[in-house]
Amino acid sequence: MTVLVALAANLVIATAKAVAGLFAGSPALLSEAAHSVADCLNEVFLLIAVRRSKRPADDRHPFGYGKERYFWALLAAVGIFVMGGCFSVYQGAQALRSDRQESPTGYTAGLTVLGIALLADGASMLRALHQARRQRDGPADPALRTVIAEDTTAVTGAIVAALGIALHMATGQVAWEAGASMAIGLLLLCVAYRLAREARGRLIGEAVDTELRDRIGDFLGSQNEIYKVAAVLTMRLGMDSALVAARVDLVPGLDSEEVELVCVRLKRRITTQWPQANHVFLDITEAPGPEEDLPS
Repeated sequence: MTVLVALAANLVIATAKAVAGLFAGSPALLSEAAHSVADCLNEVFLLIAVRRSKRPADDRHPFGYGKERYFWALLAAVGIFVMGGCFSVYQGAQALRSDRQESPTGYTAGLTVLGIALLADGASMLRALHQARRQRDGPADPALRTVIAEDTTAVTGAIVAALGIALHMATGQVAWEAGASMAIGLLLLCVAYRLAREARGRLIGEAVDTELRDRIGDFLGSQNEIYKVAAVLTMRLGMDSALVAARVDLVPGLDSEEVELVCVRLKRRITTQWPQANHVFLDITEAPGPEEDLPS
């Protein structure tokens, strides 16, 4: 729902900014229009991500499609980089070489549009932050994080663009507005880099939170049948899915039937206590006997 609200707001804002920017010949407004168009495209990506990531596991993808969210979040970051950041920097550089004069009417229209955009983006940002606070105990949703990043940069960009236009009006120097356009572009490039880095980390196999991994390891180590926990390896598979692979040494003397029962019980306890750990694998070995503990 948050993504839909952001998409609707950005469609209206992008149209208004583009019309006002073309009418006024304002590089800052045109940069903000490109920013909003990029945000619209990215929100379409995120809607696709949410839908596709919920598909059930199948033979080709036995661990499900949870990582679809990270793939589409990566595409959204690329969209911010190319459509928003690069275009804004280019628009600012072009403005420095141009002697086109904007009219007072265009300035007024531009500032009005930016004021409306600031209110709309601010409302969308507050909604996304409210949803993020409700989800703070679980894994971060890349779609929600991208919406928050987009709305935060949109609010910041609107303020920067308004300052650039106001200073251009006051001094008559287009450099202020061109500088605002470039600043918006650099801001978008930084945000795109951060989002892309996060998506990349999860696509290539990011571990779950250290706290969760340690809690699972402590649980295994507290079991009477386990002599030692050699390693706990984890990988995030999606918003509510994670793989846990633990290498444990069992106490000596357990027969094969007891080992099987212990494995079943431990897996069930882990998935019950931590539902996101829905793929649990235990690599079982037997602890060394007293003679084997002696140094050679």
